[in-house]
Amino acid sequence: MKKYDIAAYIWPAYTGDEPRTRMFWPEGIGEWQSVKNVADTMPFKPEGYVWDRKPLWGYVNEADPYVMEMQIEAATDHGVNVFIYDWYWYDNRPFLENCLNDGFLKAKNRDKMKFYIMWANHDANTLWDRRISQQETTIWEGKVTPEQFYTIGRRWIKQYFHLDCYYKIDGKPVVSIYDVANLINGFGGVEQAKQALQWLRQEAVRNGLPGVHIQMVKWGDRHLNLSGVDGSTMQLAQLEALKILEFDSCTHYQYAHFADIDQDYQDIMQEVYREWENVQNNANVPYYPHVSIGWDNNPRFFEFRPGVTTNNTPRQVQKAFEAAKAFSDRYNELPLITVNSWNEWTETSYLEPDTLYGYGYLEAIRNVFKEKLV
Repeated sequence: MKKYDIAAYIWPAYTGDEPRTRMFWPEGIGEWQSVKNVADTMPFKPEGYVWDRKPLWGYVNEADPYVMEMQIEAATDHGVNVFIYDWYWYDNRPFLENCLNDGFLKAKNRDKMKFYIMWANHDANTLWDRRISQQETTIWEGKVTPEQFYTIGRRWIKQYFHLDCYYKIDGKPVVSIYDVANLINGFGGVEQAKQALQWLRQEAVRNGLPGVHIQMVKWGDRHLNLSGVDGSTMQLAQLEALKILEFDSCTHYQYAHFADIDQDYQDIMQEVYREWENVQNNANVPYYPHVSIGWDNNPRFFEFRPGVTTNNTPRQVQKAFEAAKAFSDRYNELPLITVNSWNEWTETSYLEPDTLYGYGYLEAIRNVFKEKLV
């Protein structure tokens, strides 16, 4: 049976080991605090709405290597063989590296799977703190200068890219860029951004690697600021940026970035299939299909927020994986499929087992991508 690379994003906030997480989650267990304390009653919620699930594995510290060893076993047993770690750089230093550095990389069985980094270069705001989440005020900016990027790139090369368990395409370590608009704005324009990405490739070569495979995360059809100057009318479509910046591939992070997620999962998937084909037909690089489990970020708020995916049962999600497999078989030499996510509990888009469906979502992946045991 053909082997597929099923790569699940990891939101590395389910730990209290990073000191700066205490400003958002003072209980010291990371964003498990929001999951554990979901409001029993919410103003303005629709009749029948309830969010009452809990993690079957408990509110574990995902920066603990023993916890990660258990999770690696569960993931690989069901066909998930790559983790994509959200990686942050705020206030001129890394943020939330603990789950990767202390959890995954210290796990004794880490070589059973691969990982790569998605630079989550978006702004950090009060959304993570339920006490003030409705304000959505910026705390740290995600954009960086070229000089800061050089520091970031050297850190990636030194700490991660040389590792045997780092995911590579054609021998090149893969790094994904979440917010291309912020990339351009921080560097001061599209040409400067292109030069910075080229520097990263060259710096990797200088350090004994064949280069870097740089992957773009596509959102909807929003346009990007070509000049990097606020208020500029010089606009650039994302797929144009994909070509100009010379990205090596493209995928998505979440259906919420391009589809109406306030509807039945089957209806959302019709929009998703159109988006897959749109990118495939208009990009000049491989598009790796993406599957999201769902969307509902009400655990981050005291008052109900519309935008809730319904009927996203394991059975329906399995159909999405079957479609992604068929798409990959049709178009891609490398069978890579990205998934949102391993553990985005507060956005209700996770593979980890819960009290609602058990191991249902993981079993959906195994049903599609792993040979049946006789």
